[in-house]
Amino acid sequence: MKYTVVGAGAIGLLYAARLAMAGEEVLVVTRTDEQAQSLMKKGLLFKDASGAEHGLRMAAQPVSRFSAAGGPPAFAPGCVLLAVKQPHISEELLRGLRRIVPAGVPLLALQNGIGHLERLRDALPHSAVYAAITTEGALRPDMRSVIHTGIGQLTFGGWTPDNLSEGDSDAQKMLLHALIHAGIQAILSNDMKDQVFLKLLINAVVNPLTAIFQVKNGELPRDAYRARMMRALHDESVAILRAAGMAGHDGLWERLLEVCAATAANESSMLRDVRAGRATEISWINGGIIRYAERLGLPSRMNEAVLALVEALNAS
Repeated sequence: MKYTVVGAGAIGLLYAARLAMAGEEVLVVTRTDEQAQSLMKKGLLFKDASGAEHGLRMAAQPVSRFSAAGGPPAFAPGCVLLAVKQPHISEELLRGLRRIVPAGVPLLALQNGIGHLERLRDALPHSAVYAAITTEGALRPDMRSVIHTGIGQLTFGGWTPDNLSEGDSDAQKMLLHALIHAGIQAILSNDMKDQVFLKLLINAVVNPLTAIFQVKNGELPRDAYRARMMRALHDESVAILRAAGMAGHDGLWERLLEVCAATAANESSMLRDVRAGRATEISWINGGIIRYAERLGLPSRMNEAVLALVEALNAS
């Protein structure tokens, strides 16, 4: 199968590398001409989870060329992995996706937060857009290198069980087998809404607070004041997400602490974005929870506070 990986950050390059290692044809769509040229001329340097290093030839093109009007694209993918962050889902990018994602070609949307699936479905009404989350760990030291820092899995599927036809289910199973054949630890879920809500809850607590306090994930609960803020933000977010349809899971606070422990040495993506002066995904993570709260008539003071603080950090 041919794969187009849209987004050449750490996760995008990780999946591009793993698919290429399995012998699949891969095209990487980058944000800049410079990165596309670097990947094309010098290749992708991949350090796998065992520490072994690989040099991989990689086809790449910038989003400006990917989105340009003209004839049919030369590279016709059987699957698209959308690995850009929410702020980068631009009209230019959506125009490019409309060119290469015809009816029947699955697109796996790997964004944090919520709101992106609606935009993608509106832009691609006849295509198979699936929610996807990953627990893989990756680090991109430079524009043509990626390190696999933690083995995880890719979970994908329909938003809810009742919006899938029999044809959708068959197509998902075919994609699942293709991903597993390519060496990806993939899991098919028939209710991604709950999976996305659970990830949203963790991101809504860990990402903004690590960015505000400038600490790694494991340091967050070690201080009593930070732990109290974590608990308050967690409790408020759980109440909103349960009212919005998240299942009544037990032990969510304990699961959150386990994630902090398991990723203790990691810097959250929001902390890295703030330090680099890049736009964050706060509007789609905590902002998404705030929008649910507004529709449901629930308070969201903690989420509003962390959103304002992260936006202030960005502004400064």
